[in-house]
Amino acid sequence: MKNKGSLVIHLIFWLFLIMICTFAVISNEEKPSWHHIIVSFGYYGLINISIFYINYFLLMPQLVKERKRYGLYILSLVALIVFMGILKSMVALLYSDVILTYVNSRTGAKIYTEVTQYFLRSIFISGFFIVISSLIKFSVDWFGNERVQRQLESEKKDMELQFLKSQLNPHFLFNSLNNIYSLAYQKSDKTADAVLKLSEIMRYMIYESNDSWVALSKEIEYVKSYIELQKLRFRDGAAVELTIKGDIDDQPIVPLILISFVENAFKHGVANDPKDPIKINLIANQKILHFSVTNKKNNANKDEMGGVGLSNVERRLQLLYPERYKLNIVNSATHYTSELMLDI
Repeated sequence: MKNKGSLVIHLIFWLFLIMICTFAVISNEEKPSWHHIIVSFGYYGLINISIFYINYFLLMPQLVKERKRYGLYILSLVALIVFMGILKSMVALLYSDVILTYVNSRTGAKIYTEVTQYFLRSIFISGFFIVISSLIKFSVDWFGNERVQRQLESEKKDMELQFLKSQLNPHFLFNSLNNIYSLAYQKSDKTADAVLKLSEIMRYMIYESNDSWVALSKEIEYVKSYIELQKLRFRDGAAVELTIKGDIDDQPIVPLILISFVENAFKHGVANDPKDPIKINLIANQKILHFSVTNKKNNANKDEMGGVGLSNVERRLQLLYPERYKLNIVNSATHYTSELMLDI
């Protein structure tokens, strides 16, 4: 048997059947001898078990599941039932005093059962074991297929998430290196600080973000570090208003889920206008996180690759927070706003 679940189902069925047979023996007014018990439940038990597992392990897998030969399967079942009926009848003739004879509880007279009548009854019993084995086989295969399907979907989801994350890190690194290159080209004194800040950020991305979940407080620190890195690009610093309210603690959150919104604002927005700064707002409690980023649009920036980060994070939200998030994007003539509501 392929797994523990199918083994449990088989054990439950046979234990249930044994309990019924035991109850029938105990409730019988005439206490049977050991010879009677061995013949009735030993020999016939082996025959019925053979019927069950010939169908379960041989006929159904070979003729139904693999070859789809349904007509041949029906003929095989008929042949199996008839053969086992004949075998049972032969055993009954050998032990006619046990199998074909019973005592009338009222008169005490012995009553003999015709072999033909017993043969028909044995066919009915054999058919019962065929039906039960078929039902159990279908159930085990169905649950097994469901389990395999869920496992494949889980593996596919994990692979897709790893792919999305592998896109996210190089995308961020590409933009940051461009910024540092710009500082170095200008021979800015801020270059060394930018490299140091980038190394701190990359340490978080490489080590701590490998976990499936991180504390919200750590993710916010990462966002702050990113903002500080971006400020180094500008002579007078970047114009950013960061507002954090609520209960910021160790609420679990998927790592690197917020950064793309901030990165998008710096990459495609105007970050050096004190009169219209980039506004980043975060409000959280133990259950809900509200995160929004608004920036003035930079019409001179026509980089069409800028959407990689946001499409990436939206796909991750679909996979990791199904039915647990709302993402609202407002793209007006002058401003761009990303608003995320997240059940954490």
